[in-house]
Amino acid sequence: MNEYVTQYYRCSERHIKFSFAGQLTQEKGYFRFGNEGLYYGQFARDRPSPSPNGKLCDLVSHTSHNKGITYLPFDVTQVVDNLRLELYSKNSRHDESLLDSILNKIYYTVRPLLPGGVRRILQKARLSDWESFKFPRWPVDRSVDLLFEQLLLVSLRSQRLERIPFIWFWPDGAPSCTIMTHDVETTVGRDFCSTVMDIDDTYGVKASFSIVPESRYEVTTEFVDSIWKRGFEVCVQDLNHDGRLFKDREEYLTRVEKINAYGKQYGATGFRSAVLYRNQMWFDQLKFSYDMSVPNVAHLEPQRGGCCTVMPYFVGDILELPVTTTQDYALFNYLNEYSIDLWKRQIELIMEQHGLVSFIVHPDYITKSREWNVYKSLLAHLAQLRDEKKLWIPLSGEVNRWWRQRAKMILVEDQHGIRIEGEGSDRARVAYASEMNGKLVYSLQPVPALDR
Repeated sequence: MNEYVTQYYRCSERHIKFSFAGQLTQEKGYFRFGNEGLYYGQFARDRPSPSPNGKLCDLVSHTSHNKGITYLPFDVTQVVDNLRLELYSKNSRHDESLLDSILNKIYYTVRPLLPGGVRRILQKARLSDWESFKFPRWPVDRSVDLLFEQLLLVSLRSQRLERIPFIWFWPDGAPSCTIMTHDVETTVGRDFCSTVMDIDDTYGVKASFSIVPESRYEVTTEFVDSIWKRGFEVCVQDLNHDGRLFKDREEYLTRVEKINAYGKQYGATGFRSAVLYRNQMWFDQLKFSYDMSVPNVAHLEPQRGGCCTVMPYFVGDILELPVTTTQDYALFNYLNEYSIDLWKRQIELIMEQHGLVSFIVHPDYITKSREWNVYKSLLAHLAQLRDEKKLWIPLSGEVNRWWRQRAKMILVEDQHGIRIEGEGSDRARVAYASEMNGKLVYSLQPVPALDR
């Protein structure tokens, strides 16, 4: 009940005191909790709405306090898991009707024979209803993060605290973090990787390249080494990019054994599935340190859903780095947008939440001047945010290392004040959560002059 909140903030357990209030209903449904987020699960008293578009109860009015303990009408752990792991959606496990399964199999069988224009028409037709989905919220859903904020605000009030100290989300007090990733899908994309690295370096951005090990193109030792030697990173992307990795459990286990072997061969610690197909319940078989297969909002993906958070989170031993922005392919081909306006709006929303801004830009799809110029505009914007707002732009592997270090750090309070202990704590910052005008606000502890 309390663990997820303390994990998220890395704050003291004594500041987080929640318990159940009443008997939970048998049925699950949607509700609100004092903010713009939308939640799914069981709760006490009222009946949940079976649809996110129905009449939604705001459960803030159903909370109570006694001796510093807040009594909630829902289970925080259940609700957060329902969103992060996409358990609110039947599509969270890549379920399909028989007809959809047959059509999908036919599509991926003939896909190599179809001209690019035909593929785009078919894909766009399949996703034509995307604007009708009200949940997760487009273009960025921050429900999980807003829930944690609301719970910390409730804790401040119930314990009558002026502020709660915690370990800031990012190293050196960075307001947010951005990672650039490149999915390499064809021979054209593979051969364009060197040029992409050149332009990334021009803007001081290092990126991760997700490589398909089999079927799509030849992956030589020289190609893999060329990425690592330039300070970029190699990740494994699926096995053969046929869209069927999670279709059958036995087949998945056979494939994942090969995938894990390729990860070891390439020196890769990160994984991404093709087309962002996913089943987070099966991630335990992946022998990778982190995954990047779960969209924040999946309206424009063949597998709908979304994890509704802009922060990394653990799925067992694997750290999930969610895809929090629209892919370049969808931007150009589904939305027909050739500016960075949507990306800038998503960046703004994510940075408001101090979250992870993660991009997928394919070397395959930016070889032409119009797309190429859009990508350069994005890099220029990110470089500006880095220079002006101290946005942290590391490799995905660096985010993985930091988040794992932060998860083991502890706050120590004694007669000397508050400090952070643990590996990596030299880059960590103490932060405070307090209430201002009815909202939760954050502040960073000033760095001593000798440490500046």
